[in-house]
Parts: sequence; structure tokens; C-alpha cells
Amino acid sequence: MSTAIVFSMLAAILATGTPIAVAMIATVMLSLLLFTQVPMLVIIQQMFNSADSFTLMAIPFFVLSGNIMTAGGISKRLIRVATALFGGMSGGLAIAGTAACAFFAAISGSSPATVAAIGAIMIPALMKAKYDDKYSVGVITAAGSLGIMIPPSIPMVVYALATGEPIGKLFMAGVVPGLLTALVFAVMCYLAARRGGFGQTEKGSKADLKEVAASLKDGFWGLMMPLIVLGGIYSGVFTPTEAAAVAVVYSAIVGSFIYRDIKPKDYVGILTSSASVAAMIMFIIISASAFSWYLTSQGIPQQVAEWIITVAPQPWMFLVAVNILLLIVGCFMEPNSAILVLAPLFYPIVMKMNINPIHFGIVMIFNLELGMLTPPLGLNLFVSSGMTGFPLSRVVKASMPFIIAMIILLLFYTYVPFFSTWLPDLLSTATP
Repeated sequence: MSTAIVFSMLAAILATGTPIAVAMIATVMLSLLLFTQVPMLVIIQQMFNSADSFTLMAIPFFVLSGNIMTAGGISKRLIRVATALFGGMSGGLAIAGTAACAFFAAISGSSPATVAAIGAIMIPALMKAKYDDKYSVGVITAAGSLGIMIPPSIPMVVYALATGEPIGKLFMAGVVPGLLTALVFAVMCYLAARRGGFGQTEKGSKADLKEVAASLKDGFWGLMMPLIVLGGIYSGVFTPTEAAAVAVVYSAIVGSFIYRDIKPKDYVGILTSSASVAAMIMFIIISASAFSWYLTSQGIPQQVAEWIITVAPQPWMFLVAVNILLLIVGCFMEPNSAILVLAPLFYPIVMKMNINPIHFGIVMIFNLELGMLTPPLGLNLFVSSGMTGFPLSRVVKASMPFIIAMIILLLFYTYVPFFSTWLPDLLSTATP
């Protein structure tokens, strides 16, 4: 009975428009007051203990490195690389936009940041090249969602914190689904251009090898960052948290001394913005940790697990139920909050049903990635609407073909673990 009351209180508080972090703390306070004799001071202790984590330091570092690279002109260089490689194809400019989003996702780790950085340049360019306006917005809005799937990804770090799974394995597990999703989007761009008759001015032209070489040379340092981060983690040179710190130093050197697009005075704004975003994420994390502590102390995860196993006793049935729930949750909660609240509830069931927890993490993150494209709280939709002036409903309609494609891909990623487990298993086997 108390389980239903706890979640009903959380839902009621959220319905008033209260921020998720405040809502979780308020729910814990009310629950302690109503159901226990535990003093309120324990909430502060739990929040402090959760913040005292070396792994958690990776989040502000990745946020800062992404902001430095964004300010350092990396987005325009990635767009130049992608356009040089794919611009000669039918629908090549849209494919280049998708590729640029995939490249940038591997640097920023954020979907809204990817849409903003790439969309600000690519959406006007697509419209100028006589692509359909609605299509131009839809493809970049959808491709920007790759920001939380292609590593390094902040939601992957959050899932690792919530479950205790290794961050490095989660990063590797996201590579194949992320790149495969980008490839599917690229094929859709090609077919749409052929069928719709837009983007045909590029048809028949060939890639200029000199421009390809020049763009790769110009964008080389930006393209190297994901390789340095992931390569350093899997070679054992540094931990994921140390890799995040290395990314900050590397991005600062590239932005200030190689590309020279960042001046010393620019770091004030970069640091301020990064601190604001990191503080928001960290506040959500420590609030969710207090909420998870209360649930665990009351045995609620075990109660939920027993109930779900009774209703959905087979792994495939459990995964169906989880996907439906996450598709709904993704419409109302941003990914980090949803992971912190739900992962501790699902994790015991995942282990009991012998579902690979790394595979489950990728399914969960990809599902919540869809939430970036679904109203009423899809952040990518708001970013695109704000940049273009299009009504939110028009942006949703423009993104719909890609949302459908992602739902189909979600089924493959859910029931074919190979997509998410192949690369981590391969690297684990290759590592002595």
C-alpha cells in the first residue's frame, strides 16, 4: 500500500510543475514523516554520500569538454567533413547533416546541444538547397537524438552510477546501435530525396578529393577526441572519469591553440554555462539517490520486482512491458531523471531474469532517446522550434518518419542483444 502512495505522491507533486529533483526530495520527506520514525537529517546524509563519488566527477568534465568543443568551432568543421564525404550523393546534404550530428554526438554527449550546434548551420543550408522545409527540420531534429547514444554519453554514466555497471562497457555497447541508427537515417534521407525530388542538384556530382582531404585535415583534431577518450579507457591508460578530465584538457588545447576560435575571455561564459548544466544534473542525481535510498530501505524494489515477475514472468514479456512504460515516461521526463528513478527498480529483475544488464542499459537509453522527440517535453523539439520559429506541432510532424524508424530499431535492439553486446564482448576477449 505504501508503495502506491509513494509513487502517487511523486506523480501528484510533478503534476504541479515542480522540478523533478525537488519533487523527489519532497516525496522522501513526506514518506519519512508518514511511514517511519527516521529523522529528516538522513536525507541530507544520503545526498552528501551520493555526491562523494569519483565516478560522478565524469559528468561535469564531459559537460565542460563538450561546451569547449562547441565554442571552439568544431561543429562547422564536422559539417565541412560530412559535406565533403557525402555531398555528392542524391540527398547528400541531408546525409551530411546526419553524419555531422553523429560526429558531434561523439563529442558533446548531449542531444539538445547536437541539434543546436548542427541545426543552426545545416537547417538553413538544407532550405537554401531547396529541400522541403518540414523535412529539413525533421532530419536534424531526429539525428540530434544520437547525442545520448553515441559515446561518450552522460545518460550512460548515469545508468552506470544507478546500477554499478562499468561505464567503459556501456560506452562500447552504444557504438553499434548509435552508428546503425545514423546509417538508417542516412538511407531514409537518400530514399526521401529520390522520391520527393529535393536535393537533386547534387545528383551526379562527385566528391572532390581535394576538398575531402582538406576538410579531414581541418577537422582532424575534433574527430580525434572520441578516439582518444574511448581508446584511453579500453587500453587501460585512464579510467572513464580520468578520460573526461583528459577530454577537457584536450578540447581546451584544440580550441585555444590549434583552431584558435576560443579567446581567454570566452572561458568565463563557457565555465558559467557548464557549471549551470552540471549543477542541474548533479542536483537531480543526488536527489534521486535519496529517493532510491528510501525505496530500498522500505523494500519497494523487491515488491515491484515480485509484482512484475508475476505479471510478466518471461524475459520477453518483461521487455515488452518495460518498453511500453519507458515510451510513456519518456514523454514526461528527461532521460537522466528517468534512469535514476527506474533503473534501480528494474535492475534486480534484469539480474533475476538473466538479461544482460549492459544490453538492458542500451535498450533503456535508446528508448528514452525517443523521448527527446516526443511531446510534451521532448527537448529536441523545443530546440528546433526555437531555432526555426516553426510551431511545435509542425516539428513533431516533421520528425514522425524518423520516430517510427526508431521504434522499429528499438524492437531489434531489444530482442537481438548482439547489437549492444558484440563490441564489449569482443574487446573483453581481446583484453588480456
